[in-house]
Amino acid sequence: MKPTYIWQYPTWTKFTWDNSRLITLLSEVRNLEGKIQGLMGGLGFDIQNKTSLDVMTEDILRSNEIEGVVLNSGRVRSSIAKHLGIETEGLPEPDHYTEGVVQVMLDAVRNSGKPLSNERLFNWHAALFPTGRSGIYPITVGAYRVGAEPMQVVSGAMGKEKVHYEAPPSDVVSTMMDEFVAWVNEENSIDPVLKAAIAHVWFVAIHPFDDGNGRLTRTLTDMLLAKADGIPLRFYSMSAEILREKKRYYEVLEKTTTGATDITLWLEWFLLTMKSAILHSENVVKRVVQKASFWQRHREVSMNERQVKIINRLWDGFEGKLTSSKWAKITKTSQATALRDITDLIKKGILISADGGGRSANYLLKDDVE
Repeated sequence: MKPTYIWQYPTWTKFTWDNSRLITLLSEVRNLEGKIQGLMGGLGFDIQNKTSLDVMTEDILRSNEIEGVVLNSGRVRSSIAKHLGIETEGLPEPDHYTEGVVQVMLDAVRNSGKPLSNERLFNWHAALFPTGRSGIYPITVGAYRVGAEPMQVVSGAMGKEKVHYEAPPSDVVSTMMDEFVAWVNEENSIDPVLKAAIAHVWFVAIHPFDDGNGRLTRTLTDMLLAKADGIPLRFYSMSAEILREKKRYYEVLEKTTTGATDITLWLEWFLLTMKSAILHSENVVKRVVQKASFWQRHREVSMNERQVKIINRLWDGFEGKLTSSKWAKITKTSQATALRDITDLIKKGILISADGGGRSANYLLKDDVE
């Protein structure tokens, strides 16, 4: 038997929730939010920007990863760095698609105080699908979906599909989105963090586009959280935390959208996830501060461009183990030159050998083992 979906209830958009289950959690989240803002406020503008660079890079990568889209982390970081006026030495040039994806995030966060509009959402959508296709299939881009085919969220092999959700028919999407956009722009008494959570599930329930609904939902969430924080930068990543809890994320969304308009379960999950995201961000902030301190302590140490490039990679999150062959490949130099660079940094007390030398040696920042 087909379930009754949230948008089919007479109370659709008149969402309710149990305040007694949320009040303590909301207070904890708000306190943590104040704490991270206070921590960042005590740091210089340069470190604030570099922390936001780390967080926004992570946020964009993970939001896409949730949908199975893998972006090049270096290109994403390079694009954001350019927009924030941060040095991009050693980073690859961003491609046109990555630039578009980054501009969507930056528009949402930097212009969080500006009204939402259908046109703004269309521009975001067009940036995600510049070719007018999702994979090999043509889709409606920069406009809400059309057509009589039902919009369904489906999993499973062909012929054995399971329908998790069916969105409203295309002919009512435009009217529903007008109501949604008006509500987002409305000044009301709902706590701004709860408003971000409600907007998330409301947008997901409408599923207004042919594709990209998940990524745009999370972009919209970032916009409303930036507005709630009152800061045009991001210091914690909801998308990274959602990816860590991806299975539960989809379970809670499914339970919420295939039920009545009481969304307590969703709001509770959202607040718990936001709490984890802020706690996790404290480690990111500490890493940025440690990196700034490292360069301050070693400002008089002579290093060539290759050494600076690799050290920055190590601070920013090097994938896998650093070996001399990886050094040579990244810096486009010979193995002999790579070993000379590494040996020099070991003598200067910046790197250490993790495996005691030899052909299998890999290297770590000394700061990371002290």
